[in-house]
Order: sequence, then C-alpha cells, then structure tokens
Amino acid sequence: MLITFESKVGRVTMFGDVALQLLRMMGNSGSVPGALLAGDIPAALEKLEGALTAEAAPVSASPEDEEEDKKEKPSLRVRAFPLIGLFKDALKHDCDVLWEQEGEAPLKF
Repeated sequence: MLITFESKVGRVTMFGDVALQLLRMMGNSGSVPGALLAGDIPAALEKLEGALTAEAAPVSASPEDEEEDKKEKPSLRVRAFPLIGLFKDALKHDCDVLWEQEGEAPLKF
C-alpha cells in the first residue's frame, strides 16, 4: 500500500507502513484518508521530530542486532525527510495537507 500526502505546495508518496508510523508519531490516529490543517502543523511537526530523535537514541544491542544494522536499511528519520519538508513548506504557505491511499479518488486542490 502507498499513501500520498498532498498540499498546494507539493506531493509526497510513501510506503503505507512507514507513513502510518509517522502519522502516529505526530499524534494522529493513523487513519487514511486524513488531513492536517495548517494551524495544526507546528504541533504535529514538533511531536514528529521529538519522536524521531527519541527513536534515534542509541540502544545497547547484541552482536546479532549489529549484524542486522550493517545491512543499511534507511533510518526512519531519513524516510521522514520528504514528509517533514512537505509539512514545513505547507506551513510557510499556510496550506493544509491531505493524505490518502494511492489509487483512491485523486486528491485535488
């Protein structure tokens, strides 16, 4: 499943599992379709960036876990980067952000 986020300033498409995780980090229920009003973006961004910082904190890992990490999966912070950019641009231009599952009725602004 893919989820597309769209505002008047841009569009970002993400894998559904990552998008839902990021939505929940922002304090959203993770429901799709959904929307975030321009006035709610600062609080959502603050929650998201705080949660990403907390997730990136080093945790003691076993040698097996370190081997898994060497496979170089992109971190959640890296995956969130385009979405954070979209929210920051929407905030600058006082725009709402909508999201829905790819393939549903097209988002329109």
